[in-house]
This record gives sequence, structure tokens and C-alpha cells, in this order.
Amino acid sequence: MSTVYINSASCISVQDTLKDNFSRDLAPENTVQILKAVEPNYKEFIPPAMIRRMSKTVKMSSVASHYALKEAGIEKPDAIIVGTGMGCSQDSEKFLKNVIDNQEEFLTPTFFIQSTHNTVAGQIALGLQCHAYNFTYVNTSSSLEFSLLDAQLQINDGEAEHVLVGAADEQTDRTMEMYRLNHTIKTEGDLPADYLKSVTNGVIWGEGAGFFVLGKEKTENSYAQLKDIQIINRLDPEKVQEFITHFLDKNNLNNKDIDAVILGFSGDAQSDGYYTQAMDLFEESALLYYKHLSGEFNTASSFSTFMACHILKDQHIPEIMMINNVKKEKIKNILLYNHLAGNDHSLVLLEKA
Repeated sequence: MSTVYINSASCISVQDTLKDNFSRDLAPENTVQILKAVEPNYKEFIPPAMIRRMSKTVKMSSVASHYALKEAGIEKPDAIIVGTGMGCSQDSEKFLKNVIDNQEEFLTPTFFIQSTHNTVAGQIALGLQCHAYNFTYVNTSSSLEFSLLDAQLQINDGEAEHVLVGAADEQTDRTMEMYRLNHTIKTEGDLPADYLKSVTNGVIWGEGAGFFVLGKEKTENSYAQLKDIQIINRLDPEKVQEFITHFLDKNNLNNKDIDAVILGFSGDAQSDGYYTQAMDLFEESALLYYKHLSGEFNTASSFSTFMACHILKDQHIPEIMMINNVKKEKIKNILLYNHLAGNDHSLVLLEKA
């Protein structure tokens, strides 16, 4: 496939990533179980009557997509593709509570309609009055990567010139309670978390939304070239290096050609070993991590993709993300490696635009 360009990038996260020069104020958090997104003033973007009916995922996505389209100078994209792991889970919980409280009788369909995973892409399209290709991917931690891959195919096949791609996930009280019970989230006793050398299982959970406009042509605002994506559901730890090496070979690269590697260390001792294996391949590359800034969640890779775009455009790596001391004068190729609890592994290769 031919290269496509990432022409804009917008993110709402537990950092204040909507403001200018946000990288100066990035602050890690390892002392709480759950991290909340820094939300904008939604009234500036969404009519108040609509805000009341929107879940957090829809509100975050509406604003992030607005910023992405504005930066790219696009009013209506030729396609809208969104990835999510949990969808609009707030409305899902409301619907299920309604079922229980009313003993499965006299139910209003509103919460059910708004709880479906494709609500985000649908609401963005309604707001833009965009009747183009509209699709949602629900593939846990590789939801964004599948969305990017679809956008790449749409552009390469001549079906679209400008594609809005995003990913979003929110937190809900019930789900967080269950994650505490099954030890997905770290216990209070395991805090503060050590993201790089953890000896305990579980993660600190986050949330957020990241949106990008992909295009066939390079523009003045272009951040990066999306070179290639590879996804695999299951991977043995001892096969990590082979998985990465094969991916690089396919792109006529070797480990020395990669200037920076962004790894998804989450502080979960049971699954972070995959990243440790990957590190051994890149002794001459800048090694970075990011989930101490975003928390772990199904589409946390949207935050790493956003950060990678800014690193390539600004040619600057925030110190807070660095694992080793390798610094490059020029950053051309960035490799992103992510998984969730040892499943759904993804590799994304970005090159400076």
C-alpha cells in the first residue's frame, strides 16, 4: 500500500492535551487507581440541550474530532472511522440498571439506543451532516489500529481523500468496581505504581479520545506518514523479537533505522515482559513509554499515536517519556508497540512527513 499522511492530530486525555505547548506540562501519575480525563468546556462546542443526552465518550469525541478537522482544514471528511473498546458504557450501565429496576418491563429505548458502540461515529456524522462511509471497530486494544488500517485502504483504493479516524473510551462506576474485583486495576496497597519495573499485577486505568485526519497528499500541517500497521491477537513472549523483526523486514528497515520506539508499559508485571523483550532489539534507539501519562485503557494507543505525531513534527522528545538516555539529532522513524494484558498486539510505523 502507498503511504498516507496524518494531517492533523487532536487528543483529550488525563493530561491537558488540547492546549498549546502541552508537552511542557506533562505530569505522570502513579498514586491513584483511576485517572480522569481533563475535559474541555463542552458548551463551547455542543448545544446545552444535547450535552445532557450525550455520554462522556460522545462528548470527548465530538470535541476532539472538531479540533482535528479544524486543524486539517476539512469541513466534511470522505469517511468517518472510529475505534473503541467499551463504547458508550455509561449508557449501557444506565440501560441495564433500568432493566433491573423495572423488572424488565416498561423500558424506554433511549439508553439502549445511545449505548451502542457506533454511537460515537454516528453522532459525529450527524453533527457534520456527513453521509459518507461510517464505520466502527471494536477490537479491544487494537481498535484504533484497525481503524487506521481501514482508512489507509479507503485512501489507497480511491474511495476517499480525507478520512477522520479516532478512538475513544470512557470510565464507568460499575465497570471500575468490577476491574477492582478481578484485579485488572491495582490495589491501593500496590501503589505507587512502578511502570517500568513493576513486581505487582494490575494497572492504573485511564480514559480519553484521540482523533486524526488522514489524507492522500502531504500538507503544510502534516505530522507524519503512516507507513504500515501489523496486528496479531496472540503472541508468545519469546516470539516478540521475531514479530518485530519480520515487520521491519517487510518495510525494508532494520532495528538501527528506528529512531524512537514507544512502548506501552502499564505497570502490570504479568504482561509488561513483552515490552522488555522488545527493548533488547533497540539498543541504539530512543526508548519511550507513555501510560504513566495516560493510564491504561482499551484505546490508550490513541495517546501514543498523538504523542508520536508531535515528536515527529516538533523533532523533540519530552524527557518525561524517556526510558534510556539515547537522543537523536533527527527523528525520522518511530515504531509504536502496544497490547492490552498480553493480547491484541499491534505495531505501527510512522515516518516524518
